[in-house]
Amino acid sequence: MGVLQLNSPTIPSSIPITSSFNCNSKPLKLLPLPKQLSRRRLFAIATSTTSSGPEGSGVTAPEEPPSIDFAFVHPRLLPDGTPDVHYRSACGGQKLRDIMLDQNIDLYGPYDGPLLNCAGGGTCGSCMVEVVEGKELLSQKTDKEMELLKRKPKTWRLACQTMVGSKDSRGQIIIQQLPEWKVHEWEK
Repeated sequence: MGVLQLNSPTIPSSIPITSSFNCNSKPLKLLPLPKQLSRRRLFAIATSTTSSGPEGSGVTAPEEPPSIDFAFVHPRLLPDGTPDVHYRSACGGQKLRDIMLDQNIDLYGPYDGPLLNCAGGGTCGSCMVEVVEGKELLSQKTDKEMELLKRKPKTWRLACQTMVGSKDSRGQIIIQQLPEWKVHEWEK
């Protein structure tokens, strides 16, 4: 069991959480954010209440479970001109679509209705994303992807057809959400 500490005066200082709420039962990492964002966001720090034993006892802390860190970049910029980036972690061996939906990341944009997308069948192309970094952690393109994306840039993928690593994969991936709607260009 861990304790979640929040830095807001309106929320109690600590809320107990279970350590098995996700496949990643590791402490959350604080990610650097621009100073403009730090005033508007609520930061959480998860601390572990377990100890690795008395010093010098030879007991080591358990190794973190393998996970993949994601940075999901929204297609629109924030009012101050900075990109809106959402950081998440997930276990490998899942489809990118499932990871994005489980982590509450906007995947479909205006095509989010029940009759506007194929719900992961790979036939509509509404779940297109651009892989900015970390393509080596993703599966090869399927035949459905090749057909639907033949006139699109090579970095674009269908989230419903893309497998992310395996259960023991580690690494970082940067995903551009809704690449057709983005207002900024990536520097290569």
